[in-house]
Amino acid sequence: MQPFYLKIAIDTPLNRLFDYLPLAQTNRDKYAPGQRVLTSFGRSQKTGVIVSISDSSELKPSQLKPIQTLLDDEPLVSSQDIKLLSWAAEYYHQAIGGVFAQALPKQLRGGALPKEQFETRYSLTSLGQHLDDARLQRAPRQASIQKLLLEQTQPVSSAVFASLDWPWQATLKTMVSNGWVELSQANVDDERIVVEADFEPNQAQQDAIDTVAGSLEGFTAYLLDGVTGSGKTEVYLQLIQRVLALGKQVMVMLPEINLTPQLADRFRRRLAARMVVYHSGLTDSQRSQAWLKCRSGTANILLGTRSSVFTPMQHLGMIILDEEHDGSFKQQEGFRYSARDVAIMRARELDIPILLGSATPSLECLYNVQQKRFSHLVLPERTGHSIKPSIHLIDCRNKKTEHQLSKPLLKAVDDCLKRDEQVILFVNRRGFAPVLMCHCCGWVAQCEHCDSRLVTHQRQSQLKCHHCGAEHAKPRICPRCQQAELFALGSGTERIEDALTELYPNTPISRIDRDTTKGKDAMQLVIDKVHQGGAQLLVGTQMLAKGHHFPNVTLVGIIDVDAGLFSIDFRASERMAQLIVQVAGRAGRESKPGKVLIQTHQPEHPLLQTLIKKDYAAFSQDALQERQQAQLPPYYYQALLRVNATDERAVLDFLQQLKPHLNAIAMPQVSVLGPVPSPMLKRAGRYRYQLLFESAERKSRHYFLRQLLPRIDQIKAARKIRWSIDIDPIDLY
Repeated sequence: MQPFYLKIAIDTPLNRLFDYLPLAQTNRDKYAPGQRVLTSFGRSQKTGVIVSISDSSELKPSQLKPIQTLLDDEPLVSSQDIKLLSWAAEYYHQAIGGVFAQALPKQLRGGALPKEQFETRYSLTSLGQHLDDARLQRAPRQASIQKLLLEQTQPVSSAVFASLDWPWQATLKTMVSNGWVELSQANVDDERIVVEADFEPNQAQQDAIDTVAGSLEGFTAYLLDGVTGSGKTEVYLQLIQRVLALGKQVMVMLPEINLTPQLADRFRRRLAARMVVYHSGLTDSQRSQAWLKCRSGTANILLGTRSSVFTPMQHLGMIILDEEHDGSFKQQEGFRYSARDVAIMRARELDIPILLGSATPSLECLYNVQQKRFSHLVLPERTGHSIKPSIHLIDCRNKKTEHQLSKPLLKAVDDCLKRDEQVILFVNRRGFAPVLMCHCCGWVAQCEHCDSRLVTHQRQSQLKCHHCGAEHAKPRICPRCQQAELFALGSGTERIEDALTELYPNTPISRIDRDTTKGKDAMQLVIDKVHQGGAQLLVGTQMLAKGHHFPNVTLVGIIDVDAGLFSIDFRASERMAQLIVQVAGRAGRESKPGKVLIQTHQPEHPLLQTLIKKDYAAFSQDALQERQQAQLPPYYYQALLRVNATDERAVLDFLQQLKPHLNAIAMPQVSVLGPVPSPMLKRAGRYRYQLLFESAERKSRHYFLRQLLPRIDQIKAARKIRWSIDIDPIDLY
């Protein structure tokens, strides 16, 4: 028998495939790319994925081991998925085993055998429907179960028996064994009442729907550029219905877990389809089941966050990526990938359309529209009777404020509450105050692990570092001068909430930030409370800005806009413009007019003036021109090498030893900037430096990195540091 070798992706830092022999006495046709195997690796066992099968190996037969177990009878990962994952590993310069591991749920990475689970349903057989009355009189519990099931029009889950106040399980088991009740298997989402929407699209919506629906059989990337409240979700729903009618699946991606419940509810009420959700808030078992249902085709719709982009789908017909501009689509740890860019590549490889939606498109997507790579669909007006809110600046220079709330803003809040309307106050900083200071000696509470100040959290009487997570009890006296003259400087959501409680004691107040939405369903409870109506005050961070529809909100106040107007990060102005527009978009989404008030000490700032006098489109065109002149993305392509260690000297030694390698592979097409300390030099006890590589061509950038990265492991000082490469970085932190 002709020998053959299995090339396997194993989750290790080494960027290579590993050759193994097949099991003894097994034929080649038993193996296929995409199957998982259990292998011995060093002193441990690891689960790997067969990527290819080869007739040759660079290693000698004596150096090769056979695999220990073939876990799957058929491929768990398709050839198309293998191609996508291999591309991602190459493009992002990541170890291929780690990329394959990212694509599998934790249970399947650990070697668990895949088994799709279904819910047991119960229904009466024809014999059970016509049981003898005399028999039932002698068995009242059986009569109760029969009565319950006779009232149902289709098989039901065990939840229907919850109304019985006695242990019904044994009685039901008897009725099943007697042939009176039969069991069936079904998906949880099979039972649902679908409500037809009273949906009359405006001309722009209809044009967008018709354009995408006319090209469902090939790849096109569409940018759905719609102002807040323009009905992008309705466009999604109409297109999803058309794709489902073709017998295909749809992947819908969102940037935040907190956005999934409300969109999932809306989809369930409108679409006669089996839908699963996939995000990090689920249990390992739930993620595995969602993954398997998508792979088998049992689920028609996948609604997920960043990690869902790699989920296998047997009949994928369209990808929708909502809020495409959001930075949450970029993975910042481990395998650093952009889910948006991977989704575009996946759509191209599958030859299917992808729809990228946003009210504030990223400059990268707008650049692709300019280059004719993306098709631009515009929704310029809000739907129904709602109109865009008016935006006004409040000049806070030389003005007295009450708890950082200006008099014009407080008057506008008063007027709204008198009309029984709702108000959003946006503070892009959680906690009570960002600084704790001593009035006597000027001491400031500093994190000992980071170059960062500790944030005061008044409710828990704690100081917390929002970078490394360190927590300390709030001191009663100054650690330096022993005086009890400590005061909190600045404001966060918690402090604004306290101020509003004092000013409006009879008005319900909800705070929405990472501290208040940690618990299960916590965000949904707040949203439900808001939808109950009536005068309410909402205080929150940017979690409030993303996709929420609050019909009774007529006023939005942005309290601390100045903090985002000045930054060393060239993307800061783009993010601030997006944030202002997104937050402003929460106001006046129904028939009541909306107003946005922005407090600032910089009323003449060009960004604010452009957004108020013109719009986000005008800002983005100006920003693109600036980026082109400065030779920055999206016109240039970047990669960031980050290096860190607990000893700063170790980092500097490594960078010194790296320098000859950089000189040896110097290319005129690639600029090397740095090394420089990261904007926050010390974080979580580690000193951090970075090198930025920049090129006008992707090809040159990748060629340079393919020469450089293998050399790093040859550097002696590399053993004392950690390093990572970030392709197309969005944060220079």
